[in-house]
Amino acid sequence: MQLPSISGKSPLAVASRYALTRMTRLRPYLDHDFLELDNNTAERAMRSVAVGWENYLFVGSQTGGRAAAIAYTLIETAKLNGVDPQGWLADTLARIPGYKITRVDDLLPWNRPK
Repeated sequence: MQLPSISGKSPLAVASRYALTRMTRLRPYLDHDFLELDNNTAERAMRSVAVGWENYLFVGSQTGGRAAAIAYTLIETAKLNGVDPQGWLADTLARIPGYKITRVDDLLPWNRPK
């Protein structure tokens, strides 16, 4: 690397030192092309929630905010796994009362038939 020949205070030197000190954590992204360096996919998936952010400031209470966050997470998780969120939630909520706790993982969207 040419870092010693670059002015120490230049933006290039600063960026190079930043990358070099984080190389251990950066290496998996360089070695495995299926890993993504950003979370743009997740951000895009949540955009529909972010569009109405002002409305969500008025969920009624802290408990209501937590409930809304859980619901949004479940819906977006189902979407990311190619499962119809409304159908999955309706089916899952109908099954919960008599479902064995030891088999609850079967209800997760990525374990359900698409």
